[in-house]
Amino acid sequence: MQVPRSFGNLWSLTVLCLLSERPMHPYQMQRLIQQRHKDEFLELKKGSLYHAIERLAKAGFIEEDSTSREGRRPERTIYRITESGEARLGEWLRYLLSCPVREPSSFVAALSFAPLLTPEDVADQLDLRMQQLECAMIAIEAVLERLVPQIGRVCLIEAEYAIAMKKAELQWVRKMIGELRSGSLTWSREAMIGFARSLGSSPGGGPPR
Repeated sequence: MQVPRSFGNLWSLTVLCLLSERPMHPYQMQRLIQQRHKDEFLELKKGSLYHAIERLAKAGFIEEDSTSREGRRPERTIYRITESGEARLGEWLRYLLSCPVREPSSFVAALSFAPLLTPEDVADQLDLRMQQLECAMIAIEAVLERLVPQIGRVCLIEAEYAIAMKKAELQWVRKMIGELRSGSLTWSREAMIGFARSLGSSPGGGPPR
């Protein structure tokens, strides 16, 4: 099961999910995204909502339902999901839930180059990361405490997952800090740089010990 790249972004997924509840105009979608804190957990980029609506409409997954006007505000177009949109949404959700996807991670990229810093420097930076992870967990837990009684746990299970991932990362970061501080994990920055320079000029070999 594959999702076409042209519809593989979180804005399109969110629009289809919201319109599966009921027809609504873009402002209503944006308001619900903020009220339910989907922008926090899905990392949706602002300004992409109308672009997603346009692409989904061209593909026939959503269509105009009617128009509405509130007071002196401009007329707003209300959209609804089509049968093909409902089918695509079901396929898409099943795909995302069942298939692990390897996604780019700036943290993993930084870890791969961490030996270019000193062990002491890496430990200091991971210490700062640990503090930010702890603050982020507190913030998410506060959102859950406030919103679960209002909209139910099932509507916020992505927040539970976010906390679980941060807890796992926090545990790993703490372990690394301990190993770096104790010296059980260490390296020579100069030797690592020399090894990296030699990789392009000599076949075989391995990292400096």
